[in-house]
Amino acid sequence: LTVPLSIFYANNANELPAPFKALQIGNVWRADRPQKGRFRQFMQCDIDILGEPGNLAEIELILATTAMLGKLSFQNFTVCINDRNILKAMAAYSGFREDDYDEVFIILDKMDKIGLEGVAAELGEEGYAKESIDKYLELFELLKDRKDVAEGVAFLKDKLGDFLDQEVADSLTEIATAVNATKNAEFTLVFDPTLVRGMSYYTGTIFEIAMPELGAACGGGGRYDKMIGKFT
Repeated sequence: LTVPLSIFYANNANELPAPFKALQIGNVWRADRPQKGRFRQFMQCDIDILGEPGNLAEIELILATTAMLGKLSFQNFTVCINDRNILKAMAAYSGFREDDYDEVFIILDKMDKIGLEGVAAELGEEGYAKESIDKYLELFELLKDRKDVAEGVAFLKDKLGDFLDQEVADSLTEIATAVNATKNAEFTLVFDPTLVRGMSYYTGTIFEIAMPELGAACGGGGRYDKMIGKFT
């Protein structure tokens, strides 16, 4: 439902309030061949905020989503959070070319299924330098016990130096602090540097909600700052 919303907003922005908040529920269809456990047709419940450049959008959307899940009696679920700019900074620090980021991230996204060694093997098969692969995967090894957002981001900023903008680090920490201080459902917010969210249109913060009892993610989202511009 994201792309149709973007087209609607691009065509009607002058008549709409700023920021513009949209809520939609409707049937959607996958264009790609569905993976195991995924339907080609499914119902999506979608909330979006357009026209808010700051972190208030992320904070409100995460709080709204988790409050809804809490009211449906879900508890002790996990909200994993990351930022596409952190993904890019880690890849740049490790020596990967910008043109290769999408391919590297697609392989990284399999981490929960194939593990660190599996990711290393696939990156090697694609012809990437062993030095870059080792440097890259060492970061994830060092971060595996740093689940607190502020701690994980501070460690990365120290490790990556100028590769990671201080503004990006501060932004993710601010979101986590605000969500933890004002949440009204039982869940844990964790920093997950392996979180990619497959859609390449994401430009900043990304998050995903994991349900241990379901053995799967039940929702997710992120910031897509450049989407509207494609239609205007």
